[in-house]
Amino acid sequence: MKKAYNFNAGPCVLPKPAIDAAIAALQDFKGTGMSVIEVSHRSKEWEEVMEECRNLWKELLNIPDNYEVIFLGGGASLQFLYVAMNLLENKAGYLETGVWAKKALKEAKGIGNAVCIASSADKTYSYIPKGYEIPTDLDYFHITTNNTIYGTEIKEDMDCPVKLVADMSSDIMSRPVDVSKYALIYGGAQKNVGPAGVIFAIIRKDILGKVTRYLPTMLDYRTHIENESMFNTPPVFSIFVMTETLKWVKNMGGLKEINKRNVAKAKLLYDEIDRNPLFVGTAAKEDRSIMNVCFVPAPGHEDIQDAFMAFAKERGMVGIKGHRSVGGFRASIYNACPIESVQALVDCMRDFEKLQK
Repeated sequence: MKKAYNFNAGPCVLPKPAIDAAIAALQDFKGTGMSVIEVSHRSKEWEEVMEECRNLWKELLNIPDNYEVIFLGGGASLQFLYVAMNLLENKAGYLETGVWAKKALKEAKGIGNAVCIASSADKTYSYIPKGYEIPTDLDYFHITTNNTIYGTEIKEDMDCPVKLVADMSSDIMSRPVDVSKYALIYGGAQKNVGPAGVIFAIIRKDILGKVTRYLPTMLDYRTHIENESMFNTPPVFSIFVMTETLKWVKNMGGLKEINKRNVAKAKLLYDEIDRNPLFVGTAAKEDRSIMNVCFVPAPGHEDIQDAFMAFAKERGMVGIKGHRSVGGFRASIYNACPIESVQALVDCMRDFEKLQK
């Protein structure tokens, strides 16, 4: 079988046990004689999966009892609208740290009064803004904790004077999180906890039902809480693989152990970027993401880009081309990316350096 070192930004690399379990369930789900994509979502066998998935989220993140966890289709981009529809009554504030944060703000502006509190657009989103003040008259303050395109990350759970809403699409389950500091956490699964097709939302129950606007049934979080994420047919396969992925996270020792591994992987790669004269990191060092490592050819070596891409491809590297809007290189080293893959990329960078001498 061809060896591939998977650094794709999404869909992400997944744990082998989750892939193996998905293959088995596609053939015969829990001895039903049917595939997991054929069984009724109202069956006892499927309801057990939904319950296990919710319980794993609650256990791994130590989610307080006054929160609910739901799973929906539509991607995180639809959640940009959900958030504003359900929470924006008078004014909302957004921290603009990248493309997705900007898109979230755009959707909110279509619903009501939403403002940018601080932005790092002046330096191509290469840092996380600091020293800004969060107005206390906001309905909520929205942040994007990890920026996949630009490789920056908010690594601490901030204290916020208003309801804090976070898009954690690409760093959820990469570290312990103090959920109690957030009113709402949401994200797409395909960056770190499963395949595309399902989103997670962790919602403090008391924040809902406060807006005066009409909420369409499908856009009301309460609909999905009351129906345990099964108001309509859920994305069963994506939820199944998510469940298996979270079981793997638990078996690896939980989020403290996962974070330890992630920090080690990121350090290995960033140390090589800082050492190698052919490359330079694009994110401010204090804000570097441990999930998405972005770098470009160093000044004076701009002409190596295509050659390095070709060299890396020959060595089995997949998905290291930077986002089309910024160019350069990006290695997404999510939870299931093994340190062996990161070491292979580091070795590739060193060997390429030797060829240039």
